[in-house]
Amino acid sequence: MDWDKLRIFHAVSEAGSFTHAGDRLNLTQSSVSRQISGLEEELGVPLFHRHARGLKLTEQGETLYRAAQEIAGKLTTAESLMTESMERPRGPLRITTTVAFGSMWLTERLKDFLEMYPEIEVSLILREDELNLSMRQADVAIRLALPQQPDLIQRHLFDLRHGAFAAPAYLEQYGMPHSLDDLEVHRLIAYDETYHPPFTNINWLLDAGLDDNFQRKPVIRVNNLYAMYRAAANAMGIASLPDYMVSLTSGLIPVLPKYKGPVHRAYFVYPEELRHSRRVAVFRDFLLRRIGEDRK
Repeated sequence: MDWDKLRIFHAVSEAGSFTHAGDRLNLTQSSVSRQISGLEEELGVPLFHRHARGLKLTEQGETLYRAAQEIAGKLTTAESLMTESMERPRGPLRITTTVAFGSMWLTERLKDFLEMYPEIEVSLILREDELNLSMRQADVAIRLALPQQPDLIQRHLFDLRHGAFAAPAYLEQYGMPHSLDDLEVHRLIAYDETYHPPFTNINWLLDAGLDDNFQRKPVIRVNNLYAMYRAAANAMGIASLPDYMVSLTSGLIPVLPKYKGPVHRAYFVYPEELRHSRRVAVFRDFLLRRIGEDRK
């Protein structure tokens, strides 16, 4: 199979159109179209459904795309490893984690890492869904649950402990609850579990101390932990938040501190083929060092 045609096919699959793929590859739309038609003729199968709104992969196209994606990922890995200096780590490092953790903990610390390793080109990808590291959608991840993908190396970073917190302005207006029963008359901020929750049992405040099948009604549900933090900080109610958020707090106060929420483990994760990458190693060691300093 002609690798050049396969490379163009991969770009078209990612871009969703001949025109956008041509822009990425610095080729004309007609040149890209001819290459795809030639590849389809060689293989004897259609790779795309062509319609007015763009291109959609056929079943055969999906099969070829998965293979092309794996090849492209391995080539990217090989190129990155070969260009890394033996003297000093260099090259791209794509880091992915959740929106809340990336926004509130990681970005606070990346400045020091970038100053230590100015030749590492960091891209930070914040998403609630998990990118596929094996397919090289990112190089490393900080996952707030045990990774499910196979063939990934994982290192435990720290434990996240949830507790209940509220703003001083909220407590001044509604009072401080002293027991779980007091929560019946308080405004609770909940995670909207119709979306994929970042943790299990994140809404423990809704049923803490109640019989099975009973649940308190929240004042609001949101599908993002950072939004829950902002709602609590703006005196909207009481929220269950992980301790890394409150360590940076703008004045949130613990509520019912003797009652603890769930504990979850955070992991540093990367694919097997990056086991010997110095960029990955120095970033992992940097995280472990900063976590140790934070916990002192």
